[in-house]
Amino acid sequence: MELIEIIKAIVLGIVEGLTEWIPISSTGHMILVDEFLQLNMSAAFKEMFLVVIQLGAIMAVVVLYFKKLNPFLIIKSKITIKEDTISLWLKIIAACVPAGIIGVLYDDKIEAMFYNYQTVAVTLIIYGILFIVIERKHINIKPKINELSQITYKTAVIIGIFQILALIPGTSRSGTTILGAILIGTSRTVAAEFTFFLAIPIMFGASLLKLLKFGLVFTSAEFITLFIGMFVAFVVSILAIKFLMGYIKNHDFTLFGWYRIVLGIIVISYFFVG
Repeated sequence: MELIEIIKAIVLGIVEGLTEWIPISSTGHMILVDEFLQLNMSAAFKEMFLVVIQLGAIMAVVVLYFKKLNPFLIIKSKITIKEDTISLWLKIIAACVPAGIIGVLYDDKIEAMFYNYQTVAVTLIIYGILFIVIERKHINIKPKINELSQITYKTAVIIGIFQILALIPGTSRSGTTILGAILIGTSRTVAAEFTFFLAIPIMFGASLLKLLKFGLVFTSAEFITLFIGMFVAFVVSILAIKFLMGYIKNHDFTLFGWYRIVLGIIVISYFFVG
């Protein structure tokens, strides 16, 4: 396996780890990076890689939030089930149903129609503007939901409906769910954490579908490339999540809105001139 392919996998892992949790669209960035830094692999492998690499990012959430996500508590060798954690998982699953259904039914059509730089550029700009507008309108509005335990099934499903929008590349799964959560009265920190948790079943499901579609037989080069990408995404995701949770304690999402707008304009300009 050539060194250049290892470097490409590392770069893609870094991009995935940074952009999966920060609301600037991981899929959008991966598509854009792929325009300039293409893996020397089959088209089928690259299609699978761009999705399955997210498993590394997901494991970062599991590690960082294991105590909140683990429904079992061991006390003096006795296993106790934490009802509040079970309730949280049921709400997470309920929130994943809308996007899960649409994703399974229309995955191939969505990919064929929207996985291109034009869609990414437009959605980057549109949702960048929405971030700025919504944040400005909520400057003096106090959130009603400040704890994960305050999220009801109704609230979870509504947030899940917003997640459907993220099936379009460039939108940002974390971005749409966070925006949706803020609109219905959820604090930024709770919105971000619930968004992280929603990613677990959604991305595991999406990755499983892609793996089954690709087949579970890899060449040594393909296996190494996928492993490196996932591992780097895992490490970078831990840093990105810690940064984001620290950042939003004292700041809103306006900065990310401006970033999206500027990047969208650059993308349109670059490909238009090209």
